Amino acid sequence: MNSHNLAESLHRLVKQALDSGAASSVAEAEAMFNGYRLAFAIDPNDAHDPLHQAALLTGVALARRVFLGGVTVAGDLAVPLAVSLPFGATLHESVVALGGLPAAIPPNTPIVNVGTKSKPREAEFHVRTAFSGWRGGILPVHSEITMASFGSSMPLAPMLSAALAVNEVFLAVSDKIGAAGRRAVGLSLWNPSPELSWIGTGNDEPALRYLPSQLWLIGLGHLGQAFMWGLGLLPYPRPSDLTLVLQDVDRLTQSSMSTSILTDLTTIGLKKTRAMATWAERRGFSTIINERLFDASFRRQANEPAVALCGIDNALGRRALDQVGFDFVVEAGLGRGYRDFRSLRLHTLPGLRSATELWKGAAAKEDIHERVA
Repeated sequence: MNSHNLAESLHRLVKQALDSGAASSVAEAEAMFNGYRLAFAIDPNDAHDPLHQAALLTGVALARRVFLGGVTVAGDLAVPLAVSLPFGATLHESVVALGGLPAAIPPNTPIVNVGTKSKPREAEFHVRTAFSGWRGGILPVHSEITMASFGSSMPLAPMLSAALAVNEVFLAVSDKIGAAGRRAVGLSLWNPSPELSWIGTGNDEPALRYLPSQLWLIGLGHLGQAFMWGLGLLPYPRPSDLTLVLQDVDRLTQSSMSTSILTDLTTIGLKKTRAMATWAERRGFSTIINERLFDASFRRQANEPAVALCGIDNALGRRALDQVGFDFVVEAGLGRGYRDFRSLRLHTLPGLRSATELWKGAAAKEDIHERVA
């Protein structure tokens, strides 16, 4: 198998373990991750709540890509699905469809409680989700901290809470960070400033009154699919009111399973646009497929979505984001190497600096790499 085929088939965290020296072979790295397990627990009252369901399903969908030894879900899951995700009629069916195993929690397994109440600690690692308004995070399960509430939560807050919970468990079992699970960790989606107290501040957060009717998604890998998952959680009274233009040129590979929240075995080998259009239409959204490479030669037409969400991983494409006719662009990127793969960078365009300025150096390095290769 050549290096290109290996990159397309290798679990990305296995690759990270090899690159960092945590494992000396693929077999050793796979054995390490096959030993990682995680359990979620949800109380009967919380199991009926759509926001807690959003947190649980997000957590399961993410954790099954990291904790290859299994993701257990404890609780009464035989309740109607109250969140608008197309994975089944009940919470139980949805958990199973996403790769979770409804069962009692195995011994010596990290636990994430999905719910608002403080509980006695039952495992070495035991946290609970916490969210209010636009803010989400995690707390030690026995913590008596109560988040300030200034109105109802919006559905992306529990999504954030679940993602932070999965990351915190990974920090504990993989990086052996002693503070993991024993601290409050969170963020405000409305104001992500590190100076903001995500637990006690939020009276400037608006109520969720408006939802987008048209969006252009550029790149349908791990970030693009995360955008789609978040859109799927939003409370559209008529989902067909949202039209998505889905743009990508690549196919889903085996490695996509380890990074992309909407990818499973049934979609491997499919064009990303086709697989994501199928999922979006199951959710009830309208879709338009664009299988053209995004670069500076591209032009948005007047009747097409003017707002774009970008998750592409090349600087030359990013440099074109404010040149092709969009009114507003949200661009997200992650670190590329094993040292910074958890880092997140977020830009909105147009901004104080042009896209050409933002990615000038990166584009030059990318061009040199392509010519050398």
